Amino acid sequence: MIYKFLAFFLMATALLTAQNKEITLEDIYGGTFRQERLQSLQSLNNGAEYVVLNFDRDTRTSIIDVYSYKTGKKTRTLLTSDDLEGISYFRDFEFSDNEKKIILGTEMESIYRHSTRGIFYVYDLESGSLQKITDEKIQEPTLSPNGGKVAFVLDNNLFIKDLSSEETGQVTTDGEKNIIINGITDWVYEEEFAFVQAYQWNKSGEKIAFLKFDETEVPEFSMDVYGQELYPTQTIFKYPKAGEKNSEVSLHVYDLSEDKITKVELGDYSDFYIPRIKWTNEASVLSAQVLNRHQNVLDLLFVETEDGNEVQVVLTETDEAYVDVTDNLTFLKDNSFIWTSEKDGWNHIYHYNKNGKLLNQVTEGNWEVTNYYGFDPVSNRVFYQSAENGSINRDVYSILANGRNKTRLTDKTGQNSADFSADYTYFINSHTSATTPYEFTLHLAKNGKLVRNIKDNQDLLKKISEYQFTPKEFSTIDVNGNDLNMWMIKPPNFNPSLEYPLFITQYSGPGSQRVSNSFYGTNDYWFQMLANKGFIVIAVDPRGTGFKGADFKKITQNELGKYEVEDIIAVAKKLGNEAYIDEENIGIWGWSYGGFMASNAILQGNDVFKMAIAVAPVTSWRFYDTVYTERYMTTPQENPMGYDENSPINHVEKLKGDYLLIHGTGDDNVHVQNSMRMIEALVQANKQFDWAIYPDKSHGIYGGNTRLHLYTLMTNFIEDHLTVNPNIKNAL
Repeated sequence: MIYKFLAFFLMATALLTAQNKEITLEDIYGGTFRQERLQSLQSLNNGAEYVVLNFDRDTRTSIIDVYSYKTGKKTRTLLTSDDLEGISYFRDFEFSDNEKKIILGTEMESIYRHSTRGIFYVYDLESGSLQKITDEKIQEPTLSPNGGKVAFVLDNNLFIKDLSSEETGQVTTDGEKNIIINGITDWVYEEEFAFVQAYQWNKSGEKIAFLKFDETEVPEFSMDVYGQELYPTQTIFKYPKAGEKNSEVSLHVYDLSEDKITKVELGDYSDFYIPRIKWTNEASVLSAQVLNRHQNVLDLLFVETEDGNEVQVVLTETDEAYVDVTDNLTFLKDNSFIWTSEKDGWNHIYHYNKNGKLLNQVTEGNWEVTNYYGFDPVSNRVFYQSAENGSINRDVYSILANGRNKTRLTDKTGQNSADFSADYTYFINSHTSATTPYEFTLHLAKNGKLVRNIKDNQDLLKKISEYQFTPKEFSTIDVNGNDLNMWMIKPPNFNPSLEYPLFITQYSGPGSQRVSNSFYGTNDYWFQMLANKGFIVIAVDPRGTGFKGADFKKITQNELGKYEVEDIIAVAKKLGNEAYIDEENIGIWGWSYGGFMASNAILQGNDVFKMAIAVAPVTSWRFYDTVYTERYMTTPQENPMGYDENSPINHVEKLKGDYLLIHGTGDDNVHVQNSMRMIEALVQANKQFDWAIYPDKSHGIYGGNTRLHLYTLMTNFIEDHLTVNPNIKNAL
């Protein structure tokens, strides 16, 4: 096995000077290693300035500051919560298209993963006036293009408020919890298609397109909420498990001048999704994406709303496995559009005319486009991010719309992402690598030339230098005919003549990535802490993960948990053959899909893994939602063997090692039902194991001291069940 050391910490020499401050869980989950960021960064329409949301932790004041791209200096403070009566601070803001008004979000509370509700205000930048939209907590308020009106959702109904007259009109009246939803998505759309606001103003502000979800026939799921009262309460919501009934979704257009709602008849579709709607640059033309239930055929439709809602199929995307839904659809001035697709085996950018005729493939090669930033009509250049410089790295590029004259705009190896000025003169690059916490720099968009440094995290590097860190070593490992990406953290004073216990971290879900050339996230500090205790820690991305082409990613189709588990077991076996690895002391950990994998690994690899920790795992894909599960597995009625053969709940009799199962009872995503059924199966198989339940905690299992308690529990379990040789401890 050949290791390629991409980078080492600049503070590595500190290890030689015995600066051995210990990393503690209190440090990790108490914010000691927090990185500085540019919060809510966005360009102003003038292209010369950008805004950042700053928060004064001492005074708990929210401040929107304006900075000059050219000079780098703050030009003014646009707004501070100190000047707003009745608002102590806000954590969210959104401009109207003309930037004359701002929506401010306060008293925010989470609903599910992406959805929130709160008290919202509209601030007029010209008059300095502040208007509360309603006294009730609402969802997804959005200003009309000219800022004269604001639409929002309350109690599953869509409303519009005229800010001049302060009159509020109710657009829909049939909204009802667990029955009808207007203008926002249902649970499964929010979780799996990653959007909540299901309505949009057109360019003129004269119409609103919105989705309606009829949840009547969707089965209900209930969760007990234990709380602090004498009797628990219950949360009930519609959750379609694999193979069950989905919401019936329909598309509607509301004409403000006529005060009329028209349903759009999409055509001969049945059992389908509408994962995206978007108005084109023609005010009367709406686009909608319609996806079949198997998610392997996607139609892009244009709806002419001035002509009886005439519908035209402009583009059809098909795939033997599934078609990814993205936010990359971009309409140019002539209503031609940019689209991304994996149809040549790699994710690339395509340019179509307004009738859906392919003009050209803009990018091409055996690498993935990982983000699309936009199109500059002046220079005729497309800006994007890709993994062309290795799948664990990201760089920012520009290319002419005809696919020529590609220019790499970033020159530092690692993860680079860009925020462009509105006129594409500048971009702010966010860069991080295994040796570098986030640093923000300003560049010219035409050639990537550095203009100035904006912000870095040198103070964090100085803080880290007080601790004992060892570098992440990046490599690939050849198993089952594939070179899998991997990193390794070795204990301090590593001695290859000693045998170290091995701890594997992974996620492994379709299209995911855990091995990237980026700085330490919160859990990475935990892995470093484990390395400092004498464990070798690795992360690996098996087959089915992302950014190495469609074939590599989609090989797991219809068999989730087969090839990924084979790869993880093979990696453990191969490393176990290394002289410096104790093959009798190998453990694995994972959360969610990673918990599914960790459970499968200790069961199906019971001769390899001594211990496993599974947090909030799927234990049978029959328990998970329609959109995610059927994308990769079709339905359990069509593919029963695929569902059952690789689900941990059906392999409990194979348990030999030490297994810790952890779940939150308030998990609306991967229901605690998964762990309860796993527990019962293990009990009936007379298998001893450990388990922990966190009352009322969601899929993320956090709040108060919860994270500290959780990671203390897991750390103790690892130390109790993976043996560190005394000679290793003496060398630390």
